[in-house]
Amino acid sequence: MNWTVVLRILGLLLMMFSLTMLPPIAVGLYFDEQSWLPFVRGFALTLLAGFMIWAPVRKFHQDLRLRDGFLVVASFWTVLGTFGAVPFFFAETPAMSVTDAIFESMSGLTTTGATVLTGLDSLPKSILYYRQQLQWLGGMGIIVLAVAVLPILGIGGMQLYRAETPGPVKDTKLTPRITETAKALWLVYLTFTIFCMISYRLVGMGWFDALCHAFSTVAIGGFSTHDLSIGYFDSTAVDLVAIVFMFAAGINFSLHFFTWRHVEIKHYASDPEFRAYVFMLTTVSIIVISLLYFSETYTNAGDTFINGLFQAVSIATTTGYTTANYAAWPGALPVLLIFASFVGGSAGSTAGGIKVIRCLLIAKQGVREIVRLVHPSAEIPVKLGNTAVPFRVVDAVWGFFSIYVIVFSIMLLLMMATGLDQVTAFSAVAATLNNLGPGLGDVAGGFMTLSDPAKWIAISGMLLGRLEIFTLLVLITPTFWRR
Repeated sequence: MNWTVVLRILGLLLMMFSLTMLPPIAVGLYFDEQSWLPFVRGFALTLLAGFMIWAPVRKFHQDLRLRDGFLVVASFWTVLGTFGAVPFFFAETPAMSVTDAIFESMSGLTTTGATVLTGLDSLPKSILYYRQQLQWLGGMGIIVLAVAVLPILGIGGMQLYRAETPGPVKDTKLTPRITETAKALWLVYLTFTIFCMISYRLVGMGWFDALCHAFSTVAIGGFSTHDLSIGYFDSTAVDLVAIVFMFAAGINFSLHFFTWRHVEIKHYASDPEFRAYVFMLTTVSIIVISLLYFSETYTNAGDTFINGLFQAVSIATTTGYTTANYAAWPGALPVLLIFASFVGGSAGSTAGGIKVIRCLLIAKQGVREIVRLVHPSAEIPVKLGNTAVPFRVVDAVWGFFSIYVIVFSIMLLLMMATGLDQVTAFSAVAATLNNLGPGLGDVAGGFMTLSDPAKWIAISGMLLGRLEIFTLLVLITPTFWRR
């Protein structure tokens, strides 16, 4: 393990992150609030810590190996969530403990959207903006942003990018150079954010709310500046804008890039994962709307359609916005929506969950095994479109799914050991490990009622979900540390 290069990169990244605490200062000054002072402290502490880590090893220039990349990614997200909590901790409003501050920070950066805060409508604008900004930065992955910047400082980024996105991610390199790839992804991401903000503004949001909700919509984060979430605006037009951009953000950003570059939409239709993604959302939406209609949950057909569609897309893409109390919906609807979040969005998107491509490969592998029962000697490849998937990839997907089930089960037992009932514990784990946000039972309205041990379990789940489990678990294997 090359500790000098790891510490050098970690210090540089932390100093870069300190700059993200400057915009909330400007927001506080603009709205004539005294709440900007905690961000000055946060900026100073983060910058100083990064400098102290970087300075002793600043002259060491060595190649970054893949193993080093895993350690940098895991360490940085842990450190990032901790230092991101500093402004929350120092703020007088809201008054937060260390646990709550780290929970809120980690929830933002991992785009989970779970919260321990209430009374959002009365909180300072700088705090509200900072929460949304955390989600926006975490959405595409701050490591990808670093990949575009670090080469300027003499540090290659391919190892970081691979560590950040383990598993079957198509079109990992959209351009010949990884730096250009990162820049391309961020350009698409930024463009979507701008269009989303303008769309929100055109349908009636103020500029501040439009910017904040654009941050969390494109990041599939779910934080809002209001306790009632998107439901605060009570606007069908706002709901429809949110639905469109939540759907778009759940698509592999590689597809967006190629469509943008070649000005052709055929890339969407020809992608098996995109077709499966659309099929899943369409199926879940039809089921939810139909059951709401036949149960007469809403007296108006229009309300039934828009509320059913909004919650289906929001929960299935792991955004976590709400316009209705879906936890109180009849029958199996709440559990169906939670189950949909297990699939999540596409690989290479800002969504959480297992990812559509993994679930698609698992389903195809299951079908293949059934066929092989009838034709045991047949060679039946697993295909995505017309392309046969290597057995190594299929094995990796099954390995991920197995580890996911084991981790979920352990977290569920730990949550229940803290005193939570089965429904609350199950949905709390699903909401954090899938980076969803809202759950059922006692966490339907937030995680503020949970004990500190339960919150730390949730924080661990957020990190595991954001880094897709393997990036963190690999650090505890003897093989990783063996020379």
